Amino acid sequence: MSDQHTLDKLDKAILRRLQENGRETYDQLAGQVGLSPSAVLRRVKRLEETSVIDRYVALVKPESVGLGLTAYITVRLEKHLEGHKRSPMDLFRASVQTWPEVVECAALTGEMDYLLRVLVADMAHYSRFIMDTLLRHASVQDCKTSFVLDRVKCTTAVPL
Repeated sequence: MSDQHTLDKLDKAILRRLQENGRETYDQLAGQVGLSPSAVLRRVKRLEETSVIDRYVALVKPESVGLGLTAYITVRLEKHLEGHKRSPMDLFRASVQTWPEVVECAALTGEMDYLLRVLVADMAHYSRFIMDTLLRHASVQDCKTSFVLDRVKCTTAVPL
């Protein structure tokens, strides 16, 4: 079912609604998409079982929990590390999983190897993360940072 062609217009309508409000009841969904609540329940369960719906989460506004600064950091890794059996990429990927400031990490094509989305309280927190964590990592050769001034669009919804 992960193939988009297997999703019909009702599946897509249900997914659009759930992306707007994951706490909508089956009765509410049924009213919006024109099905019975039991039919909606069956479709949602199938979408969950086939991993089209990955999970349900609460989206927290970073500013509301004291994380007022968002940075995008591009990272270039060393190509070879002497004395390490694992590759620089493997070491970096494992480390990123342990850094709470990093909320997203994507491998890139081109000049830089990774793009990190980092949430921190302020510039002092950012500086500590860069100096004490990122730049001290044995695999990191270089990094460049851009700070978010204003969020023009921010969504977690997948276009359907």
